[in-house]
Amino acid sequence: MQIEYRILKHFTPEDLAAMERLYRETGWIGPEDSAEFIAVGMANSAVAVGAYADGKLIGMGRALSDNVSDAYIQDIAVSPEFRRHGIGGGIVKTIVAALRSRGVDWIALVGEPGTESFYRNLGFEPKREFTFWKLPPEIL
Repeated sequence: MQIEYRILKHFTPEDLAAMERLYRETGWIGPEDSAEFIAVGMANSAVAVGAYADGKLIGMGRALSDNVSDAYIQDIAVSPEFRRHGIGGGIVKTIVAALRSRGVDWIALVGEPGTESFYRNLGFEPKREFTFWKLPPEIL
């Protein structure tokens, strides 16, 4: 299977429909959730990457960054039928290479439970001296 990794900059309606399909089939959003945020979120990301097999979007991910020093990788999603073939790792590596080419050297992420070995195998290290903080939507 030949996989092509593309830095995504402009999104066609077909691209956005494929992204919505991926978000839904990977459980990032449910059937009742709006997918309107995907186009804006991807367009406003510092780096967005798509993984394609035979022209079909089968995986994607993105990073938020100031494009100078710091970045956060998020939304790594691979279609269930294509998992465990290194595609998620290829997406992360493509994002990291794009960020490093800009001089960004502090790259972090928050992984879901069960993804520890995936990210550890890519070279990420847990930072136990830090505490994850999240502001609930109803605050402020």
